Amino acid sequence: MEHSEERKDIRNSPIQIKLPLFIALALAAGVLIGANTFSPSTTNPQDTAKSYLKFRDILSYIDRDYVDTVDIEALTDHAITEMLEKLDPHTSYIPAKDMAMARSYLEGDFEGIGVEFNIFKDTVYVITPLSGGPSEAAGLLAGDKIIKVDGETVAGTGITNEGVFKRLRGKKGSKVNISVMRGSNTKLLPFTIQRDKIPTVSVDVSYMVGDKTGYIKVSRFSANTFEEFKEALTGLKKKGMNQLILDLRGNPGGYMDHATRMADEFLAGNKLLVYTDGKGTRYDSKSFARTKGDFENGPLIILLDEGSASASEIVAGAIQDNDRGLIVGRRSFGKGLVQMPIPLNDGSELRLTISRYYTPSGRSIQKSYKNGTEEYAKDMLHRLESGEYFHPDSSLFVDSLKYKTSKGRIVYGGGGIMPDVFVPRDTTAFSEYLSQLYNKNVMREYALAYYKNNQKQLEKMSFAQYKKSFDVTDKMLQDMVKLAGKSEVEYNAEQFNRSKSLIRNNLKAFIARSVYGNAGFFPVLHEADEDFQAALKQFGRAQKLAKGGV
Repeated sequence: MEHSEERKDIRNSPIQIKLPLFIALALAAGVLIGANTFSPSTTNPQDTAKSYLKFRDILSYIDRDYVDTVDIEALTDHAITEMLEKLDPHTSYIPAKDMAMARSYLEGDFEGIGVEFNIFKDTVYVITPLSGGPSEAAGLLAGDKIIKVDGETVAGTGITNEGVFKRLRGKKGSKVNISVMRGSNTKLLPFTIQRDKIPTVSVDVSYMVGDKTGYIKVSRFSANTFEEFKEALTGLKKKGMNQLILDLRGNPGGYMDHATRMADEFLAGNKLLVYTDGKGTRYDSKSFARTKGDFENGPLIILLDEGSASASEIVAGAIQDNDRGLIVGRRSFGKGLVQMPIPLNDGSELRLTISRYYTPSGRSIQKSYKNGTEEYAKDMLHRLESGEYFHPDSSLFVDSLKYKTSKGRIVYGGGGIMPDVFVPRDTTAFSEYLSQLYNKNVMREYALAYYKNNQKQLEKMSFAQYKKSFDVTDKMLQDMVKLAGKSEVEYNAEQFNRSKSLIRNNLKAFIARSVYGNAGFFPVLHEADEDFQAALKQFGRAQKLAKGGV
């Protein structure tokens, strides 16, 4: 798995483990502005006051009389976290020390050295220096191993992603000294890098598939997402696009207003996009299409999978329920609880669930959590065990979960967005050998080495030439297998042959990324992408929807 300075693989404490679950539910809409000031409970004030006094008394007794010295603040944080576990999976408490990390998930930009990295075998590897960033300017290369930061050894010390962020991030203009090991050279190379503001990107790529089909991949809904999306959409229209694939697979969500603005680009008039419903009416709201969008006509397909959550589901639900486009893929995650961020007096924050998202037809996006947080966390495993990744789960298609779109099409609730066209996971080319190649970055490492050894020849080719004529040869595969052996990936002939076609595709894609960036990587990768290929075959049906049919 890749990480950049703004993409974190949070580990260790329970609160850190829970961070990814609720970060993407931050709400930027004006619904919650001014709603987070403290006021006493009016629902059950006597019991609330009694419980508060009880908790205060217990803390006082522990602090004064307990046999050992106790960190009262840490104990309080633990008690709060355990208490919130009894509510829902997304109500959360963030201690003051974790707030900076939590906010960075949705910041439009950050200040640091600008590298995407991975920790492998207790060593920080540079995956890529971010384009235009200070690390690229200083000369860091993909594959470099960061051994020291400001004289402190960070290799072989058990460093975590959080530890890397702490050392590499910093104020614009500040400097950090880094020592890296490059290739097989054991001599450390020193770099002094001046930190700068690094823009984060949420539109991974946009490109034309043939003469008329556009493709845009949005990886999250952050502070700059709508502007990036709008720019990509405009660029594709100038190239002749008249039908679009919007890829929201693996998109965990983010800011609600960027989701509704994106949906508005596809919907004419003042159609309902999403609404929220909470206790009473205080946190109830409705969002409607308001502006003339840039793609209100023309076939539209949205790709979803089990990793698409929150804001992604808002977009997909608005499009599906208004019969504007076709949803292709698998059932989305089902994250539809709205959190209100409430700052506390010590710098910590409570993110309290105050309402639910509903699609225009009335479907709750949120999947069930009645069996507790632990079972909720295992939902993806349960989907795998039930076979839902390979065929639609019939238990979800029941009359009690049946809803109708604006033109009377039947859609189903049950948590998440059900696709109009189900695409099963294709596992025919997957194997444990392939998994090990991914886990140990073997294909990426080989592709980078191949690029360096053939850079001049590759850079003379246009991407169109590369895509059409470049082949991953058997000799290249053999060389990669040798490299895998050095990385302790044991060769398995049967598994290798099963995965060979996908390995060829991935190697070609990774080499393309080194030469052409994401604009080369994704078009090659999509040649073996079953979801993408299935979407291309559905434009006839999407055209019918675009023209008002069902």
